Amino acid sequence: MLGTFLALAAAPAAAQSLVEGDAAAGQAKSTVCAACHGNEGNSVNPLWPNVAGQHATYTVQTLKAFQEGARQNALMSNQAMMLSDEDINNLAVYYENLPAAAQSVSNPDTFARGERLYRGGDSESGVAACIACHGPAGLGNAAAGYPALNGQHAAYTVKQLQDYASGARQTYGANEVMNAISARLSQEDMEALASYIQGLHARPADAAE
Repeated sequence: MLGTFLALAAAPAAAQSLVEGDAAAGQAKSTVCAACHGNEGNSVNPLWPNVAGQHATYTVQTLKAFQEGARQNALMSNQAMMLSDEDINNLAVYYENLPAAAQSVSNPDTFARGERLYRGGDSESGVAACIACHGPAGLGNAAAGYPALNGQHAAYTVKQLQDYASGARQTYGANEVMNAISARLSQEDMEALASYIQGLHARPADAAE
């Protein structure tokens, strides 16, 4: 998950974070991350996630899940095992302060379906609205542990929803909300949602989320 980064002359200014970490140290450590996640945390491979702009709390949680085996991926598990707690915090704060990707929807034909599911859910199938946890612009909620989704690659999001639905990936903590929701989504629903999420952009009015 974290690949080869060409270091910038200066680390980005650190915004207020819920994680104590050193963004400059995180930038230096990120040289092993950019091969998969891009020079500034935005991957060129749609099957590998963008990590720029992700809440530091969620990145810490994710890396520890790979370390502890709660989440499985041959490459990421090996990379995470080589990180100290300090490394994890530093990387998390560094990536949190990079600008998230700004992309367009991957399939305009499914925009209405994706928007309906994201903003209103589906009462007939029991699918809750994504907006409740991830916000209108996909910014998530750092304190609650809900990740930012805005601009994430559609192909990656579809794969995660499929893994939640099958049980290959578990929701962090005791609450299995993502597993329950994903299991009620059809493949077409997943693809429409993922396309819509890819096109979400943070707007100034959403800054207070």
